[in-house]
Amino acid sequence: MSPQSLMLLAVAAPVLGALGVVAAQRHPNLREALSFAAAGIALACVLALAPSVLSGGRPEVVLLEILPGAALAFRLEPLGMLFALVAAVLWPVSTLYSIGYMRGNDELHQPRFFACFALAIACTLGLAFAANLLTLFLFYELLTLITYPLVTHHQDEEARHAGRVYLGYLMGTSLTLMLIAIVATWAVAGTVEFTPGGILGGEISNAAVGGLLALFVFGIGKAAVMPMHRWLPAAMVAPTPVSALLHAVAVVKAGVFSVVKVIVYIFGVDRIAGLTSVDWLPFVAGFTIIAASVVALRADNLKRRLAYSTISQLSYVVLAAALLTPLSVIGAALHIVTHAIGKITLFFAAGAIYTAAHKTQVSELDGIARRMPWTMGAFTVGALSLIGIPPAAGFFSKWYIMLGAAQGGHWAALTVLGLSTLLNAAYFLPIIYAAYFRAPADAAHPHGEAPWPMLAAMAVTTTLVLAFFCAADVLLGFAQQIAGGAAG
Repeated sequence: MSPQSLMLLAVAAPVLGALGVVAAQRHPNLREALSFAAAGIALACVLALAPSVLSGGRPEVVLLEILPGAALAFRLEPLGMLFALVAAVLWPVSTLYSIGYMRGNDELHQPRFFACFALAIACTLGLAFAANLLTLFLFYELLTLITYPLVTHHQDEEARHAGRVYLGYLMGTSLTLMLIAIVATWAVAGTVEFTPGGILGGEISNAAVGGLLALFVFGIGKAAVMPMHRWLPAAMVAPTPVSALLHAVAVVKAGVFSVVKVIVYIFGVDRIAGLTSVDWLPFVAGFTIIAASVVALRADNLKRRLAYSTISQLSYVVLAAALLTPLSVIGAALHIVTHAIGKITLFFAAGAIYTAAHKTQVSELDGIARRMPWTMGAFTVGALSLIGIPPAAGFFSKWYIMLGAAQGGHWAALTVLGLSTLLNAAYFLPIIYAAYFRAPADAAHPHGEAPWPMLAAMAVTTTLVLAFFCAADVLLGFAQQIAGGAAG
């Protein structure tokens, strides 16, 4: 099968899977089997594309010519390949986990949940394959709309309020800021194609570059750069598999992916390096990293703590891209992957704790490792990865980001990274200590582990966190191509 056909099938498989879920909604086993089948097809297609991209291939397919220089089109390059791998690998794992969670908690509207989940993956892959800003914007908006029913899954007042916040922030920023930035780019460059080295050239003043970059960064609300972040903790009212989808597989990764793609392929790293008009971005990202970590430190609700941890970790990617050095761009690309597998492990553990023990607060977790050793083992590995302790995956991306900061002489950024690592430890390690070394408060009400599909999914993601170095050369190869493309 040609690379072009593989891209089309990868996007079509989740759509067909969603249709199958709706058709089989009265037959749970068949419904879930169809979800797995679609996930397997999408994963096989994405894995089959990887060797071609790694060897320099850039498969492209035009779906619809809208305007000269602005078509609905797919083109796969290394950054999109990394993002597609994250989505394709974690979708079947998330599906397995979701089966255990949705059944274990007797959740309603399960057919709608699995159908929307599949469609969200289709939008994510479409966004990863986007050849230009127009295609990226279309799938970006579709992703927001298709995840809205997931955020409001419980259909109570709290969920509906969270849904309003979710749509308000994400649609508001994209339609009022991001769309203006895309139109301005078209007006200046005459194209919106993603091009190594950027497309702006000398047609725009230095001051205008800074303004255009601000429109993109704050218009891509899914990146959750402060103050465009409040939608993310609000969305934590959704079931935990949705939180995992938001934080690891699709939504927030779509945000930081889009920011990195714009910096690398629209502005061009060499084009904007040294411009004073873009010097504000590392400070905004650095502030988000520290401020979100401080909020996480004070949060007692476990999912809220993880949500603010995500806001902080997302800005690692933004900061790394904003440092505009080859090593920092490599670190930004790798952190999209390492944060995904570490954070999904943490959310899986949080959902398992809720399912088995009905606990949602950090203060309730004393001694829980004695009852749920496998769950807390997975949580510990995920937390150590986000802190950046080797050999967990998070160490590799943080190391490259720090090397990039040193390469460019960005000592303030190094300070932020060091301080945030201490804050990561401060809000994760007490949870681990209490779980293992304090006596359980509910000794009269014993409980065990969550259902086996949830444990199996956690085992897979925990293994990915620890075995990252086995695939590090391949992933690093993609990241190095991205850094090379940044310069054109």
